[in-house]
Amino acid sequence: MDELIVKLKGQIIEYLNLEDINAEDIVNTDPLFGDGLALDSIDALELIVLLEQEYGIVVADPEKGKEIFESIQTLAEYISANK
Repeated sequence: MDELIVKLKGQIIEYLNLEDINAEDIVNTDPLFGDGLALDSIDALELIVLLEQEYGIVVADPEKGKEIFESIQTLAEYISANK
């Protein structure tokens, strides 16, 4: 799981062009939206594309998306459970 988390951090930084953030700056349990990384709805769409392209996972239910994209930890857990 740790390898997946490190990979996800790098992918998120790359996909979302987060130039001022390093992987070490992202705490696994911090929120991705709001107080944590402060991502927005456009970033959420990019994360959905990331899941589809890199992991073959489709998020069809927007309510489920809120749970999945809560933090890096929840995202990694979802990917591990649905690969």
